[in-house]
Amino acid sequence: MRNLPQLAHNSTFSLRTVLVMAPRTRNPGSDWLASCASDPVQVHRTWATDGLALIRAERRWVAVEADLMRSVHALQHIAPDRLGPLLVRPGEDLAWWLAPPHAEALLAGIPGLRVRPEGQPLRCPPAERYIDGLGWLEKPDGAGRLTDPAELGAAFGVRAACSRLPAGAFG
Repeated sequence: MRNLPQLAHNSTFSLRTVLVMAPRTRNPGSDWLASCASDPVQVHRTWATDGLALIRAERRWVAVEADLMRSVHALQHIAPDRLGPLLVRPGEDLAWWLAPPHAEALLAGIPGLRVRPEGQPLRCPPAERYIDGLGWLEKPDGAGRLTDPAELGAAFGVRAACSRLPAGAFG
């Protein structure tokens, strides 16, 4: 830390640049999210100014878009060890599940789920904060755990339909 003032006066570095480039989040989930981007340093710079980072996580994960309230209901039907990050925008009743890249094949045709094209950027806040109405209902844990697409499909499909049946539906 003693060298920090010297770097701040160096013509090629500003104090702000040094602080942003340093591992500043100390949050494993945010660090993992940034590592998914092509330029993790730029992601941290964007978050340092309370901005939303555009993250294209090609070949790491895809975002599965769904209705927020259905997503909250589905959370109850997914085992905790099969659950990955869930980004939400309550003001627009939207949610995005982070799932493995092969999720599209398993989720095709399930009502209420739309897999965004691989490589399409997702506007993300850091794991520990809400920014501009976006936040993590289920935070990234830093280990890269993603939502199991089979569990997600079941939670939106058969399990969801069964949970809406009247109590005496089966006798």
